[in-house]
Amino acid sequence: MQGSSYENHSSVSEFILLGFSSNFQLNIILFNVFFFLYLSTLVGNGLIVTLIHLDSRLHTPMYFFLSVLSMLDMSYVTTTVPQMLVHLLCQKKTISYSGCVAQMYIFLVLGITEGWLFSVMAYDRYVAICHPLRYKVIMRPWLCGAMVVFCGLWGVSCSLIYTVFTMRLPYCGPNEINHFFCEVPAVLKLACADTSLNDRIDFILGFILLLVPLSFILASYVCIFATILRIRSAQGRLKAFSTCASHITVVTMFCGPAMFMYMNPGANASPERDKKLALFYNVISAFLNPIIYSLRNKDVKRAFLKVTGWGGATE
Repeated sequence: MQGSSYENHSSVSEFILLGFSSNFQLNIILFNVFFFLYLSTLVGNGLIVTLIHLDSRLHTPMYFFLSVLSMLDMSYVTTTVPQMLVHLLCQKKTISYSGCVAQMYIFLVLGITEGWLFSVMAYDRYVAICHPLRYKVIMRPWLCGAMVVFCGLWGVSCSLIYTVFTMRLPYCGPNEINHFFCEVPAVLKLACADTSLNDRIDFILGFILLLVPLSFILASYVCIFATILRIRSAQGRLKAFSTCASHITVVTMFCGPAMFMYMNPGANASPERDKKLALFYNVISAFLNPIIYSLRNKDVKRAFLKVTGWGGATE
């Protein structure tokens, strides 16, 4: 019996990613939409990283964290979207077993790191608004770097747990994943074994990796809003709130769908709903992040005009 278990485990050498539709005309439309979103994401986030690097006025902790977020977003979409674009045009929609494991792990590393980075960015806003006179003393470069490394270590270690517990199960067929990439909930549906342990692990990890950072974010913003309400001038309150509004919007777009996906038992999961949720926190949020952070940000606009030379007259 043990020998057959190992045989079953290795019987699937590749998976088929079903994607969104088998209709070629619809796939052409989807290809154009996602290609536009992907290019825009790379250009938008790449521009933010470049501006922050080139403009010395943006060499602050807030923009350091924003540049890390932009690099994570570019990597995040590159893990899934190029393959999805190829599969939208090709009849062969396969991914090797090892390729599936690698995609799953890298996607989780980037996603978990980004989730914890949001809590670090909330702490940065907390210090800036609640302790402005001590901001430069507290948010020193070494601390900012250490917090980013901490986020990355969480991503690397917890992703390993997710991936090992998912791929240790036997996969003996069918090998069709009803998704556009190898995401844990979709892959688990193909396992030829009981996945109740995985459901419990996913819920516990989801609690640690989503609700704990969200608790830090919530605590930070309770203190921030209490401080903002004590500001006497309406203009001062508006300025303080506007620095937080972008972060709150981005956190909601990313963490809401991810929490719904990873803390929901596998038996209750709907493949079509999961694909839409994954699109939202993987593709749409990465596309919108640079727009949300730059539209109302005078520093980023000023840096753009300076770098392009269009702001020469206004300097």
